[in-house]
Amino acid sequence: MRAVVQRVTQAEVLSEGELTGKIALGSCVLVGVGSEDDAADATALADKVVNLRIFEDDAGKMNKSLRDVGGAVLAVSQFTLFGDTSRGRRPSFVGAMEPVRAEALFEAFCTACRGLGVRVETGRFRTHMAVSLTNDGPVTLLLDTRK
Repeated sequence: MRAVVQRVTQAEVLSEGELTGKIALGSCVLVGVGSEDDAADATALADKVVNLRIFEDDAGKMNKSLRDVGGAVLAVSQFTLFGDTSRGRRPSFVGAMEPVRAEALFEAFCTACRGLGVRVETGRFRTHMAVSLTNDGPVTLLLDTRK
């Protein structure tokens, strides 16, 4: 699984014009599921996201996790993270998992984050979404459970 993690002071997602998720302090996480991913990837990604020390301590050092600061996750499915542009200008998405299984693994990721004590808000799978956020820092990290 792949993820783009952004430390935010606020974020929200509209799914086909309807507000489906909104957080204050936390992480906006764009999540892509690859064709070879499984439940272990969802669990590993959740553990990494929840425990990343990307929030500042009293000394201004990135030393605190989501749980330490009482932050939340806004998780948004993003199959385009598996877009391959190596053969031209139009991306190929053959590396992305088919939607039915991908949705199950995306939900497994969200459930695992909740199990680690973090509130999770989401968009709506397979809909057109509009994500807005205030990236704090900015802090943006790329995660890949296969690397």
